[in-house]
Amino acid sequence: MAEREAPQRKRTGRRSGGRAGNLRGKGAAIKQLPWSLPTNPDKPTEPLDEAGVAAIHDGAMRILEEIGIEFLHPEALEVLRDAGCEISGENVRMDREFVMAQVALAPDSFTVTPRNPERRIEIGGRRVIFGNVSSPPNCSDLDRGRRAGDRESFRDFVKLTQYFNCMHFSGGYPVEPMDIHPSVRHLDCLYDKLTLTDKVVHAYSLGTERIEDAMEMVRIAGGLSWQEFEATPRMYTNINSTSPLKHDHPMLDGAMRMARRRQPTIVTPFTLAGAMAPVTIAGAVTQSIAE
Repeated sequence: MAEREAPQRKRTGRRSGGRAGNLRGKGAAIKQLPWSLPTNPDKPTEPLDEAGVAAIHDGAMRILEEIGIEFLHPEALEVLRDAGCEISGENVRMDREFVMAQVALAPDSFTVTPRNPERRIEIGGRRVIFGNVSSPPNCSDLDRGRRAGDRESFRDFVKLTQYFNCMHFSGGYPVEPMDIHPSVRHLDCLYDKLTLTDKVVHAYSLGTERIEDAMEMVRIAGGLSWQEFEATPRMYTNINSTSPLKHDHPMLDGAMRMARRRQPTIVTPFTLAGAMAPVTIAGAVTQSIAE
């Protein structure tokens, strides 16, 4: 009687052992520390002396006073004109006294409260907070390999953002769901964020409709009236300057609409040294501060 051959296991080219394999076999949860907002015990690094800091600050103020920034938004131009800035077409110049007076109005720290108040985060001081990466077009894992982003993968990453206590907020799209049309992508993605997480969410500031939809959805998810929504920060957005020295209409429009609802905006200049900014670090930093 012939011996029966053992069935051959199909090779996938991926390892099944190691720590990941052990976890799958045991069905074990990942051990992690409880949710908390870490505080950095160390002082900030000081790569420059006092004179160096003053030189970069003065350079940024000179850009604002002598060169100016382009604001491609009529209402923003009117607001700045009424505040006493010098307007020439879409170029805005402002003196350093005005700039520093506005900077002085910013709080040293503030909190952002999502629909679950226990997931409140604090911005400022020595707090350190972490969120997911934003908007990569592709993703990869051991089961499905490298692929273009889709909604299934998007939802998986949102669930991981919720699961890990070291992730304090749900930032931009952890992968772009390319199978959702861009015209409605913000609705589906924010719906998934608000139903799969209870952490602070980010909304892309890409014009009137998207940011207004986002604020409405966050308000509804929290069971809030508009008065309650506006009483404290509930979400945040991020805008990029169009370097060099320009802010475009969609970003400005979204930021202004957020400001009217008393919601915070992060401004991150998109400066590439040698391309859209001076090639030196000092020059690029100076331009970034001005923007």
